[in-house]
Formats: sequence, C-alpha cells, structure tokens
Amino acid sequence: MELIHESRGKKLYRDNGRLIKSFDSSYSKAGILNEALNQARVEETSLHIPKVLGVSVIDGQWSLIWEYIEGETLEELMQKHPEKTEEYLNFFVDLQIRMSREKVPLLGHLRDKMHAKISASSFPATVRYDLHVRLDSLPRHTKLCHGDFQPSNVILTKDNVPYIIDWSHATQGNGSADAARTYLIMKLQGKDELAENYLKLFCLKTDTARQYVQRILPIVAASQSVKKKPEEQEFLAKWVNVVDWQ
Repeated sequence: MELIHESRGKKLYRDNGRLIKSFDSSYSKAGILNEALNQARVEETSLHIPKVLGVSVIDGQWSLIWEYIEGETLEELMQKHPEKTEEYLNFFVDLQIRMSREKVPLLGHLRDKMHAKISASSFPATVRYDLHVRLDSLPRHTKLCHGDFQPSNVILTKDNVPYIIDWSHATQGNGSADAARTYLIMKLQGKDELAENYLKLFCLKTDTARQYVQRILPIVAASQSVKKKPEEQEFLAKWVNVVDWQ
C-alpha cells in the first residue's frame, strides 16, 4: 500500500484500484460505519460517487475501502490554472445545484444535526436560543446536502467526469445551508475572493437572495465551532453574533 495523504487521525492509502481510509482510535466505530453507509446511500443517485468496496480492520484500525478515482481535484486545477478559476467555479456551483436536486430519504436531517450542534456549542443560552429559533424558521427541504462541499472534494477525471468524495457529513435538508457552509469553509481557509465569487454565483444561478444565505451563516458558524479548533474560534464567534445579521 502507498500512503498518499495523512491528516489528524486519518491516513489514505492507494492499493492498486482501491483507496483505503484508515482511522485511529479517536474515531468511533459508529461514526466510521455511518460514513460508509452515507456513501453507499448516495451511490444510488445519478451522481458520480466512488463505490464503497468494503469496511475492514487493517493493522488494528477500522478502515473504509473505496474504488480509487484517477484524476485531479478542482482545488488542484484552480492552483495549476489560475486563469481558469472562474470556469472551474462555475462548474463547481453547477455541480452543487445538480447535487441538491437529488433525494436520499434515508439520510439524517440537516436540521436535526444543526440543532444538536448548536446545543453542544459553548455560546450563552440566549445566543443558542436565537440560533435555534432562526434554524426552525428556515424552509423545510429534503435536498441532498454534502456538508463539506469544497473544490478539494471534487475529483475531475481525464474525461472531465466529476466525482464527489468525502460523504461523512451528508444529510438531507436546506440547500442554501449547504452553500452557507461552503462559503464559510472558503472564508476559514483565507480564500476571501473565491468565497465572495462563489456566493455571488450560487445566488445568481439559484435565484436566491444573498440575505437569505447570510441569515443562515450564524447557524453554520455555531455548528462549526463545536470542532473546537483554536485557530477558528474568534472568527466563528464574530459570525455567530446574530444581531449583526438582522
């Protein structure tokens, strides 16, 4: 096996036509199995998704096994061809819109997940109450939501077939909330210009008011805060201040 990527608690290996994602003990068995189940359910849509080939314990660590997709991520392509960033961003938004048209009724609901994360956050009770009320006021949709939709999670093959990877956070719910998370991820990565251009395109192509997505941002920021990454907390706390978004 060839180690191709390593991040906190996870390692990715290439083994011929397979991709093996190995988890350390900080990840629960239930969470790992749920990721496999999410991906298997999304496989049933018309989207291009790497197929789950197995779940196993390898060298004492729970591991997911998928088919390996040969290609480059949209993030890599944007870095390699900055003059094509607008073209790639249009492609990215179109793919997200296509994804949101899919229905996967057995997935958990984004609303429930976000309510739980707001409750688990460290913000004062008054702020949490406002966020819960704001979340309940959103239209109830059942669109497929990725939960971490960013250019690094889209692989483009040599035939220009887009494969969407990393479905560990997949839910069904409000597509604009999924877009708000994409925008927030880009901002957290310091990609301010890309984030603004992305949100402008998303709102234009979906005929969505920017103010509507902005109204969701404090909710998404609060849910992100439970990851407790020290470098993000001050930034997220500013966004959670719901008064700023009235």
